[in-house]
Formats: sequence, structure tokens, C-alpha cells
Amino acid sequence: MEFETLVVKTEGPLGRLILNRPDRLNALGATIMTELIEAAGWFDRQPEVRVVIVSGAGRAFSAGADLKDPPTSGASRKSGASWLERREAGQLGLRMADAIEAMRAVTVAQVQGFAVGGGVVLMAACDLRVAAEDAVFSIPEIELGIPLAWGGIPRLVREIGPAMTKELVMTCRRFSPGEAQALGFVNRVVPAERLAEAAEALAREIYEKPSVPVVLTKEHVNAVTRSMGAGQTAFADGDVLLASLAEPESREAGIKYRQKTIDRKR
Repeated sequence: MEFETLVVKTEGPLGRLILNRPDRLNALGATIMTELIEAAGWFDRQPEVRVVIVSGAGRAFSAGADLKDPPTSGASRKSGASWLERREAGQLGLRMADAIEAMRAVTVAQVQGFAVGGGVVLMAACDLRVAAEDAVFSIPEIELGIPLAWGGIPRLVREIGPAMTKELVMTCRRFSPGEAQALGFVNRVVPAERLAEAAEALAREIYEKPSVPVVLTKEHVNAVTRSMGAGQTAFADGDVLLASLAEPESREAGIKYRQKTIDRKR
């Protein structure tokens, strides 16, 4: 299947879903998130695919929301945009994460370079995660003056607990794959040169097992976490995100963050 911002292919029981915007560090704008939803549905129609490796082309997994083309920007600026249009834009990230998490195939995030904000949420939406030991994680949304949306809070609480979710989201500090593994967020940490090999080895361990109990195990674990409340409290976080963007303090914080990012590159 052909996409503008993704590479999607199958190799027997193995699928590959590659974010293909290396010039933008695979930043997540409206087009790529819409295509991720479509790709998740396409993989569900490929009965032979048992495991999908989710990765990013180039030197980053994903730099998170595209600050040059955030999904909410068009609807927020569009003259006469209805509340429903603005809400659809605000909820796109949540629908993307939900679509990846709901895929029938087991998903393995193969993470190199930067995984920032929405990139961390995309990782959390995957079933398993393998990271290069020199990868860098951060969740800078509060520095941008906005809350972490896209279902990120309930997913992180599910994976690492409430206290560490609060710390990492509130401080916006960087954290390493080693710390992420200690928190239970990352399954395996390997040297960068072995990352693809390690992700494929984990995928092979799974797709060589009988498919029915693997699928049922994924569904069972997800059902248990839903019954605990994980993933059930993000239905309106797109609305909260849109409301935050209207606040002068949030707009000022976003400008400062962008300027700081530019200064770091100089």
C-alpha cells in the first residue's frame, strides 16, 4: 500500500510500518497521523501478518507533534471552523494512538535517536519496545504550554505508574533507555548497531509461536488494563488541548520553547 509519509510492507508473518519523514525527524502532523490510522486498518486486513515492527527512517524514531504543522493548527486558525471540526483536529492524535494499539498484530516499536512527546505516546501505543542504548526520550509538552494529550497520560500511568508519569511529564526532563527499561516501559535496550537485529529477533520469537494464543494474550492483557482504567480517561483530552492553545500563557510558552529549540541548533 502506498503512502505519502509512511513505508508499509510485509515479509510473510512480519510487517513493517516505517515513519518516513527523516527530514522532519518523523514529526507527527495531520497527514502522517491520518495515514497511521489507515495503515493500522490495512494491516488488520492482512491475515498472514502476525507482528509489525514500527520504526522511523533516518536518525530519529519521532520528534513528536510537528510544530510547523500541528494537527490542531488548521482548525484553530480556520475562519468559521465549527466546534466539531476543531474537535476532530484535536482528537486526531488520540485516534492515531488508539488505532495502533488496537491492531490485531503484535506491534514492536524499534526506537533510535529521539522519541519526543507524541513519539513517546506512539511507543506507548505499541505492545513491546526495543530501544538503542543512545536513544533519548522526553515529554516537553508542558514547556510548550500544553498538557500531554493523545491518550498519553493514561498510557504512561498504565506502563510506569502515576508518580513517574507525573515526574516525567511535569519536569519535561530527558530520560534514557536504561531508566525507561528500569521503569518497565522498554523491554530491551541494545547497542545502536544491533537495534534492527534485536527488534527482528523479538518479532521472530513471537510470530513463530501459535498465532491464536498470541492474539488472545494481547487482547486479554489489553482487556485487563482497560478494566483497571488505563486508556479509559482520555476521551476529551483533544478538547483540553484546544482549550490550552487559546490561553495567552500557553501561546507565550510555545513561542519560548520554539526559540529555545532554534537556539540549540545554532
